[in-house]
Amino acid sequence: MTYYGILMEKTDGLAKLTLNRPEVANGFNVPMCDSILAALADVAQDQSLKALVIEAVGKVFSVGGDLVQMKEAVDNENIESLVRIAEQVNEISLALKALGIPVIMVVDGPVAGAAFNLVLASDFCIASEKSKFIQAFVGVGLAPDAGGMFLLTRSIGVNRATQITMTGEAVSAAKALDWGFVYKVCESDQLAKTRDQLLKKLDRGSKNTYRAIKQMVWESEFAAWHKYAQLELSLQKELAFTEDFKEGVRAHAERRRPKFLGK
Repeated sequence: MTYYGILMEKTDGLAKLTLNRPEVANGFNVPMCDSILAALADVAQDQSLKALVIEAVGKVFSVGGDLVQMKEAVDNENIESLVRIAEQVNEISLALKALGIPVIMVVDGPVAGAAFNLVLASDFCIASEKSKFIQAFVGVGLAPDAGGMFLLTRSIGVNRATQITMTGEAVSAAKALDWGFVYKVCESDQLAKTRDQLLKKLDRGSKNTYRAIKQMVWESEFAAWHKYAQLELSLQKELAFTEDFKEGVRAHAERRRPKFLGK
């Protein structure tokens, strides 16, 4: 199958998905999200796989939504395309959390917006010391997508989740490790070695055990995801049609502070 914006390979029981749009800091658009969803569906059906690794090309792991496309959508009054992306990234997070094999995210550099929430949907995140995690939605007048608040509150607690989503403050790799949503932190040149050490450790276990653990986690913490997803999408639709969102996108493109008016 031909994919857009990603690379996909499967070798010796390992699936590796690589974000490959470094020219736009690996921002998500509709074709890229379609490709990710297709790749994850293929992984879910392949009984030979033992783990999925997700990495990225470039100095930025991902800015989340493609800000260039956002600006074009605002200028052309094509907000519906952005609503579709909100649907897609939630579907991607759900697919990662529901996948029956371990999901390992390997990040180097900034991880913002929806990409941050995909990290939360994974089972392990290995981050370089250069990594920082940003809930960037407030800067463009949006709220977290990709299951963000559902995942974040369960990962770091309600107060921390509220604070970093309302302020947009970056979370360093060291703090992310302390808060528990990052598994290991290392130098950039040690990421591959650290990843392979984890894969070797997981290879000793039973796929049946991992599948059972993920099912238990799902039932204990995430069974209400579908109800939450309806609320998330409804609110994102409302926000995407506000003047504040348009101002946020234009301000980002013009490299200035947005002037939100609550409209």
